[in-house]
Amino acid sequence: MGGAEWQEGCDFDAELLAEAGGDVLVLPTAAAYEHPERAVATAERWFSSIGGRARGLMVLGRADAEQEANAAAVRSSPFVYLGGGSPLHLRSVLKDSIVWDALLDAWHDGATVAGSSAGAMVLTDPMVDPRGGAFTLGLGLIEQLAVIPHAATWSHEKVDRTLALAPGGVPVARIEERTALLRDPDGRWHVAGVGAATIFVDHQQAGLEALPS
Repeated sequence: MGGAEWQEGCDFDAELLAEAGGDVLVLPTAAAYEHPERAVATAERWFSSIGGRARGLMVLGRADAEQEANAAAVRSSPFVYLGGGSPLHLRSVLKDSIVWDALLDAWHDGATVAGSSAGAMVLTDPMVDPRGGAFTLGLGLIEQLAVIPHAATWSHEKVDRTLALAPGGVPVARIEERTALLRDPDGRWHVAGVGAATIFVDHQQAGLEALPS
């Protein structure tokens, strides 16, 4: 998702809730230094308004990501949502942790996994480095894909620089706020929400069929 999560216009969350059974586990890790409890409260209000139930899991630092109780909560959740904030902090907390391993286990067992803004960025590999628009290592739940969130807030110069630096053949998805790029269980992709998601490969606009299945 391109950002501005858990508010009007994000009606696609109802689709995800229906697939997952109505409950969502929210990790406000990326907002660790930006009042993560407020992010959880926003998620709780939003999901309650669309017929679901959200609860937060305060994995805010590395020690939290190595607690078995947190890993067990993630592993057993049918729907895990990584919120926005700092992608670099989120990556450093989760990388090679038991909570990340648990998320992978849940994903492979059929759980729904969502990420908004920073959460979307780290789920891919390579990952766009927000400091300058170059590329770095992501966590790689989805490989051979990179995400530019908050697409409307990036200058044309920064977008062009990022696209020029993208590894050859790797799709880069520019996703607007309150907009999601969703992958179905069969590997097909579609766009939902109030904005657009535009795919580029080798600096040229491409279709959804360019995304990894």
